[in-house]
Amino acid sequence: MPSDSATIPSPAHDSAAAASAAAGKRGIAGLWARYKRWVVPAFGLLVLAMLLSHAHKIDWAGAWHALKQYKLSLLAGVLGLALASHALYGCFDLIGRHHTRHKLGLLRTWGIALASYAFNLNLGSLVGGVALRARLYAKAGLDEGTVAQVVGVSLATNWLGYGLLAGTLFASGLIAPPEQAHMTATTFRAIGVGMVLLAAAYVAWCFASKGRTWQFRGRKVRLPSGPLALVQLVMSACNWALMGGAMYLLLGDQVSYGMTLGVLMAAAVVGVVTPIPAGLGVLEAVYLALLSGTVPQGKLMGAVLAYRALYYLLPLASGIVIYVLLERYASQHPAQEQAQEPAPASA
Repeated sequence: MPSDSATIPSPAHDSAAAASAAAGKRGIAGLWARYKRWVVPAFGLLVLAMLLSHAHKIDWAGAWHALKQYKLSLLAGVLGLALASHALYGCFDLIGRHHTRHKLGLLRTWGIALASYAFNLNLGSLVGGVALRARLYAKAGLDEGTVAQVVGVSLATNWLGYGLLAGTLFASGLIAPPEQAHMTATTFRAIGVGMVLLAAAYVAWCFASKGRTWQFRGRKVRLPSGPLALVQLVMSACNWALMGGAMYLLLGDQVSYGMTLGVLMAAAVVGVVTPIPAGLGVLEAVYLALLSGTVPQGKLMGAVLAYRALYYLLPLASGIVIYVLLERYASQHPAQEQAQEPAPASA
């Protein structure tokens, strides 16, 4: 009969195994860190090349004709919705300001969020959503931990409303799954229900946490309060609704508002996972894939191009102006001390 000691690993054996596993993880992480800066852009270029290879199949003459048919009053209305959406997105950082209790002024916080969002849409999340925002907040006196919390709250706000609206559209059956997805209507609805439940779970967790903190990478993390989570949900849902409304006007009632919003949300996800600045070609490709059988290609491309101009490019011009003004103000009023105080136990 074998002894018990023969079946129990020694502490030295456990340490060696743990060290080996840790070394393996470090090796994989090191390889990914080394090649990530080449793999991700290469993948983006590959996707862009595939999109451009199909550019000759697009009815550009029809798109140009559709653009010329738009009335100035309609374009002004779409631009108004786009600017309202940008202004509302800027308020996401005000939610983060309330949550962290930093002392940076309301207008300056809102301006930083506006400029960052405009750059984010056109140059990618790493430039606008992270680098530019971090630079402007750092010049204003916020430390890295506070900036990370503000950015985190902003991201959570954006995708919280996305989950609620997209999930509701999917679960209600107003939008059928695209043929390319090879997915049954039941599965599609189940995904929608899951998205809504995730959004509801976040709000419920915020109500239940009541100021509890967690340690994450050496920093204390605290969820927003329950009422603040509801504000996140409502503001984000309104923002996505404004974006869908802008595209709905451009399509001229040829597609239902629910379908228009659903396709826009699908394009947003594809744009996030595709490392191409401004989702160049991705927005167009998704709309062509999902609505080409419903809307004439020329009309559809004209609407997408007008949307890109009014929601992406024109706000970028104002974003550049805001960025220059913020940089000038920061140089004339350098931060003497950090613009935050320790966050209280509850928001």
